[in-house]
Amino acid sequence: MSDRPRLLLLDGHSLAYRAFYALPVENFSTTGGQPTNVIYGFANMLANVLRDERPTHLAVAFDVSRQTFRTEAYPEYKAGRARSPEEFNDQLEILDRLLAAMSVPTLRVPGFEADDVIATLAAAAEAGGFEVLISTGDRDVLQLVGPDVTVLYYYRTATEMVRYTPELVEEKYGLTPRQYPDFAALRGDPSDNLPGIPGIGEKTAAKWIREYGSLAALLDRAGEVKGKAGERLRGALDTVRLNRRLTELVRDVDLPVGVHDLRREPYDLAVFAALLDELEFRNPSIRQRLFAADPGGGTGGGTGAEPAGERAARPAPLKGRELGPGELPGWLSTRAGAAGEPVGLAADLTWERGEGQIVRVALATAGGYAACFEPARLIPSDERAFAAWLADPERPKALHDVKSLLRVFDGRGWRPAGVTIDTAVAAYLLLPGLAAYGIADLSARYLGRRPSAEGAAGLMLRARAVLELAGRFAAELSGTGMDEMLREVELPLAALLARMERTGVFVDGALLRELDERFGAAMERAADEAARIAGHPFNPGSTKQLQQVLFEELGLPKTKKIKSGHSTDLDALTWLAGQTGNGLPQTLLRHRDQSRLRMTVAGLIREIGADGRIHTTFQQTVAATGRLTSTEPNLQVIPVRTEDGRLIRRAFLPGPGFESLMTADYGQLELRIMAHLSRDPTLLAAFASGEDLHTTMAAQVFKVAPDGVSPDMRRKIKAMSYGLAYGLSAFGLAKQLGVAVAEARPLMDAYFARFGGVRDYLGQVVEEARRTGYTRTVLGRRRYLPHLSSENRQRRETAERMALNAPIQGSAADIVKIAMLRVAEALAAAGLRTRPLLQVHDEIVLEVAPGERDLAAELVRDRMTTAYPVSVGLEVAIGTGADWNAAAH
Repeated sequence: MSDRPRLLLLDGHSLAYRAFYALPVENFSTTGGQPTNVIYGFANMLANVLRDERPTHLAVAFDVSRQTFRTEAYPEYKAGRARSPEEFNDQLEILDRLLAAMSVPTLRVPGFEADDVIATLAAAAEAGGFEVLISTGDRDVLQLVGPDVTVLYYYRTATEMVRYTPELVEEKYGLTPRQYPDFAALRGDPSDNLPGIPGIGEKTAAKWIREYGSLAALLDRAGEVKGKAGERLRGALDTVRLNRRLTELVRDVDLPVGVHDLRREPYDLAVFAALLDELEFRNPSIRQRLFAADPGGGTGGGTGAEPAGERAARPAPLKGRELGPGELPGWLSTRAGAAGEPVGLAADLTWERGEGQIVRVALATAGGYAACFEPARLIPSDERAFAAWLADPERPKALHDVKSLLRVFDGRGWRPAGVTIDTAVAAYLLLPGLAAYGIADLSARYLGRRPSAEGAAGLMLRARAVLELAGRFAAELSGTGMDEMLREVELPLAALLARMERTGVFVDGALLRELDERFGAAMERAADEAARIAGHPFNPGSTKQLQQVLFEELGLPKTKKIKSGHSTDLDALTWLAGQTGNGLPQTLLRHRDQSRLRMTVAGLIREIGADGRIHTTFQQTVAATGRLTSTEPNLQVIPVRTEDGRLIRRAFLPGPGFESLMTADYGQLELRIMAHLSRDPTLLAAFASGEDLHTTMAAQVFKVAPDGVSPDMRRKIKAMSYGLAYGLSAFGLAKQLGVAVAEARPLMDAYFARFGGVRDYLGQVVEEARRTGYTRTVLGRRRYLPHLSSENRQRRETAERMALNAPIQGSAADIVKIAMLRVAEALAAAGLRTRPLLQVHDEIVLEVAPGERDLAAELVRDRMTTAYPVSVGLEVAIGTGADWNAAAH
């Protein structure tokens, strides 16, 4: 790459529109309802071009409005264009914020288009010896192409790009870039509402410009053009001349900056990281590419998210070094030996099928000292010294992602004590729902810099960041009252989850492979049946082919409109199956169900370790409600209510040395919490009656005797009761029950008429959250909901549903976590080998040692039912069996 300065100019509106129409808006929005497809697509294009082109200077030009000097000359200019969709306009202000956080200059000049701004800067840059790159989806800028100007043209999507050099312009159009606006004037441009010459296409227009050399020469000699084409040209001379004035880009717009003012500057990392979290950009690829494009190298350079007086000062250079064999004991005693002085610890880990390895470990102290070592190079004296220091409870330690570290450290016999904080979990408690909790992301957001992820030096910087974040988070947790939750629940839970992950769950690999074949054969049968109904074979997994067969060939009723046509998703197929007598939608649903089951089984087979066990990963920092999630593989999605799902559960077995599996499941946990929090007397009485809860509640709502409650009545009330715990609306209830909203709303009204305390409680939750900005669980876990006061109705209503959901779901998560800790503690205190393996929603799965079933069941029931004092009590159903399915209760 040349040492010359390189200027990259982006046409903001053009690329934003490309992103909007390339990415379905329904697939890109935050949980609060903010559309993000424009921002995501634009950021993706920007990250790629910054990585590939490495410009030294950068700017984005935007249109101000449609009123420009061109509309003054020709009022119909661009008149045919539809107004920008609301979902598009809604994202432009946020796009401006993103570019500002990236220190990217944005330019808007009233009376001119973005292309004119770009042309002016390109001309000045050329004159100043720059290389110029123009990124756009508008062909008008091809007239700017030259030896030092290249156009990066996005022609169909947000990823398909062509590099237009002078040679490519001539190859494609047979014209020089300078001749392009002459050609465009003849051709016209429907997108700009510029009329062409009737009957004259692009080939003829290009031929004329090549033959006469320029439009001016062609018009001067228009009388020489023979035949009908000549007549048409002569009849449109005024139109062509006007087109030519309008297509010429202005190269001398008066701008507030010059090209030398556009040198790239470091990001405002604190603002940038916070905005990525606000937009819920969880994809690690785009986050990494955007952060990697920071010309400041992660050091930060903007104003920061806080007032300057409150912002942490830039730390002094790190006094760090890599330790060789035999050096660790001395460093620990001189630099990390002071009791009461915290040490930050970070580690590079690698994972394969649930097994983790430690590449290197770094330590950082408050005095600015740091050290890094590779465990593989430790000699016995190093190993003993580090294990002893790590296990000393008098030596406080700040760690990041404690669970993963404990899971791997235990393999070396390293058992940390004195861990005062987990910066990942602390950040999660303070701001649940962030897009990323990696140390680099948190450092960017809170410290205004992003430590390198590479090598020993980067790891030492991460260890120092852990230490700095620990001090900040500890103070904030104390201020919110959640420090006890971290200390008494989340940190002990991390240790328990690490043991559960390391233990894994034993599986019958042969049975899983049989099921893989069984579900594959069922998919083939469903595909064959679908082909028979359609009259020809087609791919049931292809949206395009499904649309062709369902709506064009069979003429079935149209479903929800999407970008590619009409929806063929699960809801659409279910609706079609109920609306028509055609068997194809039901067959497709069967195919889709078998495909999902097969993918689940294939995922399980891939994750079987050398010990015959699957080692899932429990995530503490994903669900904003506090619920644990399971990944690699996800063991919380294996169906329990279908025969096929239960077949999969039969493959989960007690391992060698154990005799059975035990399941312990809370009954109606969310409803019990709802009764506890709302204190609704009718609901409390329904629990106290000892009868079937949903039948009792249905009798109240429908005003019939309990023995007069039909199965359908009970089903509707059960859906209503559980739905309220998830912030259900009348529309959601209608969809769940398969009825019209007009039928669902009176049902909800009748329910609230009988359970007024529930209605009042839910209303109070929303109003309290609107006043404070957050909801609270029974243990004080907060969920922040800033959109409760949004002027955007959709976002406000989404936040209200979250406010209804969070206290009940979050409290359930709290209680399950306490129960897990108390169960594990009781089993260990009793000297039992029985141990917890999995947590699935409100259920704990345990592996039972021979002869321990009855005592283990007694201890589990006692600790789970007393985990938290709920006014209506907690009930637990326990089952044991030779496999997970047989252990169902």
